[in-house]
Amino acid sequence: MPPRALEPAGVILVDKPAGPSSFAVVSRIRRRTGARTGHAGTLDPFATGLLLVLSGRATRLAPRFVGLDKRYLTGIDLAARTATGDREGEVIEEHEPPGREELEERLDALRGEIELPIPAASAVKIDGERAYKLHRKGIAVEMPLRRSTVHELRLVSYDGAVATLDLLVSSGTYVRAIADALGGHCATLRRTEVGPFRVEESDEERIVPAEEALARL
Repeated sequence: MPPRALEPAGVILVDKPAGPSSFAVVSRIRRRTGARTGHAGTLDPFATGLLLVLSGRATRLAPRFVGLDKRYLTGIDLAARTATGDREGEVIEEHEPPGREELEERLDALRGEIELPIPAASAVKIDGERAYKLHRKGIAVEMPLRRSTVHELRLVSYDGAVATLDLLVSSGTYVRAIADALGGHCATLRRTEVGPFRVEESDEERIVPAEEALARL
């Protein structure tokens, strides 16, 4: 019988609530199962939605899941930009939101392959230290650019201040960077899909066998 740390094995689809970090969710599941546990892409604490958690032997399959495209539903407040690109950051600029026609032009510029600065409050390492730690210390650094692909970007609604967007992006895309490029910040962010997996399938108590999960890729 394999060591307990490698069983139960498989993929767990979790609908993460706002508040806890992805690491906290993984730790909670690890305590319950007693198995080696990891994830296939984090969500910011304020964000909600689909988090793929890998358990037991399936943790070695992380590279197969990390690179999957991801779909998000986000509400972007276009009246202010923040230091972090989300609602938890300090407001650094306030302005009149754009009209709908101008907003559509801004959205057009963000479809396809794009290159945007990585948000300062991110886990990217700058000179060996996490960017978010430098940000918390008040140390300003020039953030590197990241190239990504916006496969789909649809304006769901716009009330003249907050734009609700549905977007499908390549792995590693920062939606907060897209919000900042539009002149606003993420007021809400929900991940609805990771590759073929949908948030509606989430069930923290069910461990999908690795073979079943891989067959869907």
